[in-house]
Amino acid sequence: MSINRRQFLKIAGASTLLGLGSITSIELLEKVEASQLFKKNPKAIKAKRWGMVVDTRKFQTEEDYKRVIEACHRIHNVPDMGNPKEEIKWIWTDTYEHAFPGQESPYLSGDIEHKPLIVLCNHCNNPPCVRVCPTKATFKRKEDGIVMMDMHRCIGCRFCMAGCPFGARSFNWRDPRPFINEEKSLPYDTTFAGGSIKKGVLTFPTRMRGVVEKCTFCYERLAAGLMPACVEASQGALIFGDLNDPHSEIREMLSANFTIRRKPELGTEPSVFYIIGG
Repeated sequence: MSINRRQFLKIAGASTLLGLGSITSIELLEKVEASQLFKKNPKAIKAKRWGMVVDTRKFQTEEDYKRVIEACHRIHNVPDMGNPKEEIKWIWTDTYEHAFPGQESPYLSGDIEHKPLIVLCNHCNNPPCVRVCPTKATFKRKEDGIVMMDMHRCIGCRFCMAGCPFGARSFNWRDPRPFINEEKSLPYDTTFAGGSIKKGVLTFPTRMRGVVEKCTFCYERLAAGLMPACVEASQGALIFGDLNDPHSEIREMLSANFTIRRKPELGTEPSVFYIIGG
């Protein structure tokens, strides 16, 4: 424990005076412990609203896609079930027809029509998944707009999956742990909700059967001063930054290139933009 008995009794006594007597000693201790454990990293990368640009012109080979997907799935312990019906995915590829329904045409370039496209959670500004979650297991962070997933709160109702129009969430029908070859260590040292420190290295928590999971824009890496894993592995094909900063790289990319978003007519306001090219 990080506080001794005398310190705890002082806090417990203060809580009674402040009218917090309804909180049990165990609950109070957990709150104190949490406040001391989770410290903000001064190197953390911050933004008012995180967003991403996918430059499809820079995805030319199968290796370009594989490198990005494996970087994300390796770091976040995403299991390979070996069965498409039980597939767990945070970032994957899809066809133009499925990624942008209603935006295809019979005159669309063959290079674009048949080219795989990187897709992931769109971290919408108006996320329907958040509205339908009964336990607030999925929520939008006020400070930067990331749509989060608290897998400890998830009760497996899958309302969020029904509410998401992009198919960006996966459900663990089976215990995923046997399908993870080894525990993957992350190359930095920090603390974050649900994570753990082992020998000075942060490991992303594995999940359990009956919960939903998805991309979280690598919030744990941002807290440690690092860019998302997929962005680092993309070699410039994924541009990540603050959509509210007119001088950011992502805003410059959006100003210099025509981009489209997935299903804009639904009003979810996705934070992921696509530069479509051959």
